[in-house]
Amino acid sequence: MLPRKTDVLIVGAGPTGLTLAIALRRAGIDALVVDRLDQGQNTSRAAAIHAHTLEVLDRLGVSDALVARGLKLPHFAIRDRDSRLMQLDFAAVPSRYAYILMIPQHETEAILEQRLIASGGTVHRGVTATRIETAGPGARVHLDTDEGQAVVDARFVIGGDGLHSVVREAAGIAFDGESFPESFVLADIRMDWPLRASEVTLFLSPEGMVVVAPLPDDRYRIVATYANAPEHPDAGIVAGILKSRGPKGDTVRIRDVLWSSRFRVQHRVARRYRSGPLLVMGDAAHVHSPAGGQGMNTGLVDAVVLAELLCDVLLRGAPVTRLDEYERLRRPAAVEVLSLAERLTRIATVHNPVVKRLRNAALRVATSIPLVRRRMLMSVSGLARARNAVVDARVWR
Repeated sequence: MLPRKTDVLIVGAGPTGLTLAIALRRAGIDALVVDRLDQGQNTSRAAAIHAHTLEVLDRLGVSDALVARGLKLPHFAIRDRDSRLMQLDFAAVPSRYAYILMIPQHETEAILEQRLIASGGTVHRGVTATRIETAGPGARVHLDTDEGQAVVDARFVIGGDGLHSVVREAAGIAFDGESFPESFVLADIRMDWPLRASEVTLFLSPEGMVVVAPLPDDRYRIVATYANAPEHPDAGIVAGILKSRGPKGDTVRIRDVLWSSRFRVQHRVARRYRSGPLLVMGDAAHVHSPAGGQGMNTGLVDAVVLAELLCDVLLRGAPVTRLDEYERLRRPAAVEVLSLAERLTRIATVHNPVVKRLRNAALRVATSIPLVRRRMLMSVSGLARARNAVVDARVWR
């Protein structure tokens, strides 16, 4: 049974919603988490967690559990078929998490939910937010549940409810950007793969880009542009993608497609992150191409920063305008990530042969320059945006 009142109502129990709930529960704040799904999704979707994200999550005591379950990859490479154009070695990253951690998203969510339960929290599933009204200093949320209609009054309502966010819509916040007609194939497979299993590889091809990333338990994640992809791409489609864009020859053999899906890309960012008692984070605040693997990472950091500011307001006597610091910090980070994803997508999908040769030469030169290589490492690892996760206590104290 849902309570009638709460300090913070979090709509959406994905990684961002769970992370925010953990942080608030640890501080002693009453946080109610609802999700329209009856159970957590068992698909992997986002799979990479970067160094800065792990540093931020370490504040909540969950990074060690994620690292124990994930696969540490020290290398990221960009290739044109068999030709390696660029390699980034994450051992050079100034962090105790000097690697890309590969772990399927559903396993990340399971670890986060276990930590939430251990802190006395829970997720109320099969609960859909249908209408949100601002009422005085807070909001009234109308919910559909298995037991019928319910109403919860909350001091703050946080939208971690994705692209089609009910919270963002209720707040009247514009979602600026555009949709792209090109579809993507997403799959987790088992295969015979000729390249080393310590490397995330982005292949560039006139046919489109494909990312191949090892996962735990002898699995690989495939992300590829693909015109008019079916809802569930089969082994033949995945094999064709790797044959036309990956290493040359018949060295790749698909053994099993464990899970597959199709999705379309949008590049959008919320014009504002707060309207009164309503705030957005994660995919409700920013969506973009999967190139660079930054989406979930940006949302996880959103959640930790927002939790700290909510604690200032609810526990430490800060004025509600303190929450404006959240947008000031996190929206520029999202804009920077969108720019990175767009650049990688453009680089990966060059068709003109002359431009392709110039691109390849430029990538080889760039990776040979230590300063450029370091900037790329810092950007992909998220450490270049660490400044956007530091809450300045001097703003109000």
